[in-house]
Order: sequence, then C-alpha cells, then structure tokens
Amino acid sequence: MILIKFSICDGSQAYSIEIDMITELARLLARAEALLARVEALLPLPPQTPDWRSAFAFRWLKRGGRGHLHAVIRPHRIRLKDLCGIDEQKLRVEQNTRQFIAGRSANNVLLTGARGTGKSSLVKGILNQYASKGLRLIEVDKHDLVDLMEIVELIADRPERFIIFCDDLSFEASEPGYKALKSVLDGSIAGMPENLLLYATSNRRHLMPEYMDENLEAKHKDGEIHPGETVEEKISLSERFGLWLSFYPFDQDHYLAICEHWLREFGVTARQAEMARGEALQWTILRGSRSGRVAWQFARDFAGRHAGNKRNQS
Repeated sequence: MILIKFSICDGSQAYSIEIDMITELARLLARAEALLARVEALLPLPPQTPDWRSAFAFRWLKRGGRGHLHAVIRPHRIRLKDLCGIDEQKLRVEQNTRQFIAGRSANNVLLTGARGTGKSSLVKGILNQYASKGLRLIEVDKHDLVDLMEIVELIADRPERFIIFCDDLSFEASEPGYKALKSVLDGSIAGMPENLLLYATSNRRHLMPEYMDENLEAKHKDGEIHPGETVEEKISLSERFGLWLSFYPFDQDHYLAICEHWLREFGVTARQAEMARGEALQWTILRGSRSGRVAWQFARDFAGRHAGNKRNQS
C-alpha cells in the first residue's frame, strides 16, 4: 500500500487526507480498459476468410461497417445456350474467360446497352459453365466498391480464378466507389493480382450521367474536336475495361425466337408455342419492350397457364 498524506487549510480549519495510490491506479486502469472495449466494438474487424469450398459464388456484404464474403448457396443456374440473340457477345466473353482460366492474359469486361438483353445473365452463364474449372465469382454492390482492396487481399494468394461482378453499374461524380474502381482497374501503385478480373454491366456507356452542356467544353484545334475535361474524366473509367461490348434491343424475330426457346424449356409443346406467337406480341405492347427478359417472363406466364413447368428458374 502506498499512502499519500497532505493537508488542506481553508483559513479556519485544516483537513488531513490520505490516498491509496495503488487502489486509485487500479480503478483508473479498469475504467480505461472498459472504455477501450467499447471503442473496439465500434471499429470494423478485418474481413474473415470464407470457406472457399462451400460455394463458387460469393457476395460482399456489410453490416455495421464490417464487410465479409457471404457464400451464395443457390446461384442462378442459367446456361449459356439459354441466351439467344447475343452470339457475338457470348463468343467474345467466353473466349476472354477461357484465356483467364488458362492463366493467359485477359481483359476486364464492360457490358453496356439496352436493359433486359442478357448482360447480367451472360456473366452468370459464364460462371456456371466454368465453375468446375476453378472459376469463382464475387458480386459487389457499387456502394461497397470502396472495399475493393480488402477483397483483393482476401483472394490474391488463392489458386482459384476470381471474377468480381458489378451489376447495373453507374455513378455520380461524387460517389467514393467511382475513384476506388478507377484505382483498382488501372490507377494504383499496387497492381491487380493475376487471378482477378472485373466484369461489370451498365445501361450507360461511360458509367456516369452525360449532360448536354458538357459538349460546350469541347475545344477545336486544327479542325479536330477535343472533348472537355468533364467528358474526358467520364470516359477515363470505361476505357480502363479492355473488353467493351454493346447490347442492342431485339427485333421482333429475335424476340419471338427467345419466347419459343423458353416455352419449350418450360414444357410447352411445339404446337402450343406456335399458337403463342400472337400473345407474345401482345405481351410486348403491354410491357413496352422487346427484350430477353420480357420474353422469359411471357414464357413463364404462358407455360403456367397451359402446361406444367419443366424448369422453374428464378
């Protein structure tokens, strides 16, 4: 025990005080430890390594500021042969993926264009086709792209080949994920690991909104038009994808061919499928679109009313 004695005089009376320093120090340390425990509970933990054998598709999730890879036990099982009307795009993406799996050079991929034309389904089909060869997919929401470097650290030394998948990607200029993505693609001193590619889909060509007044920034020099700084900044992100493929709205024949494919997959007879053409065209008028997604939705509806479903994809 260490006692400190001192006296206090208020002018009329003197007081004598004794303090046990060890007891006070122990009390102070206990309070400090309790405070540190509360602070540590608020800090994000380093991401935990998942069980890579549990699944071939994962999703990056954040709760309370803490990110982790969540295994997708029941991924969308669409097949490449189910995707009609996008043969050229399938060929290019599949070739790029085969190069990647084989350990050869390959490019990051940006799929842009009309909605419902198979951009996301193509990436899912590629995963299902090549998962048995070591391909893995990690889906990351655009708001979580700021965590890309954490994800990279988790997979950099793995033997599998990983695709980071960003669906329906678009940014406003102020969003933090925009600069994080640019840095990971081709702007950081740390290069991407050789077992990682990024596949993204978007309805926008340059992933950002484009405005009419931005054209006023263009400069004329020696008869050539040079885009302004704002346009250059927007283009700089999409240009970091080495493979850039466009998807276009389907014409009527392509739409009907997709309807027929899905009708047969759902167990509709050839005669019923032929009779369904008129209804399929009416369906597009109600939906205001001729796309693969609309064709699939029509086929599900028609098959549910006229036949037992052979397949039930969600």
